[in-house]
Amino acid sequence: MNEDKIIFATGNEGKMREIREILKDLGMKILSMKEAGADLNIVEDGSTFLENAEIKARAVWEKTGGIVLADDSGLVIDCLNGEPGIYSARYMGEDTSYEIKNQNLLNRAAKARGDERSARFVCSIAAVLPDGNVLHTEETMEGILADNPAGEEGFGYDPIFYLPEFQKTAAELTMEEKNKISHRGKALDAMKCKLMEYYGRK
Repeated sequence: MNEDKIIFATGNEGKMREIREILKDLGMKILSMKEAGADLNIVEDGSTFLENAEIKARAVWEKTGGIVLADDSGLVIDCLNGEPGIYSARYMGEDTSYEIKNQNLLNRAAKARGDERSARFVCSIAAVLPDGNVLHTEETMEGILADNPAGEEGFGYDPIFYLPEFQKTAAELTMEEKNKISHRGKALDAMKCKLMEYYGRK
C-alpha cells in the first residue's frame, strides 16, 4: 500500500490540472483513475453530490486501495428548480457538447432577471483512506447565470457562470484566480487540511 500517492476518480483532464495544482504541496503523486489502472464505468445513482462522490471514490478504492478521492460537482440554477444539479455531467446526454448544454440553459432562463438568475457551483469531495474510512468536504461558489457565454479558460458550464465581484465568467478567470475561489478549489483545500490532520503532516 502506497500512501505517497493519491488517486483521483476522474478522467477529466481539465479537472486533473486543477486538482494537481491545488494538492501539489501535499508532496504526493496525483494520479487519475485511468493512470492508476482503474478504468471503470461507475453508476452514480446517489441522490446528492456527497453520495455520488463517495460512490465513485469507493468503486475505485475497491480496485486500487490506498487513498482515493472523488468529487461530484455541478451547477445549481435557482430559477430552473436547481437544474442541472446532480445531473450536470449527464444533462441532455453525456455526449452532448457543453456549447449546446450551455445555450439550452440560457434559453430556458431567458425570462429571469437580476437576482432571479442566482446560481452556484457545488462540489462535494469524498476521500476513502487505506483503512476504508471516509472523509467528506463540500463547498460552493456563488454567482449568477451570465447573459451570454464568455471565456476560453474553463471547461463545462464555466462560460455561463458569471461572478459579479470579478465582472467575469468562471471561464475568463486565470487558473490561479479560479482555484482561490472555486467550489472545487475550496473543497480540495478543506480536504487537504483533513488529510494533513489525519496523517499528521504539518
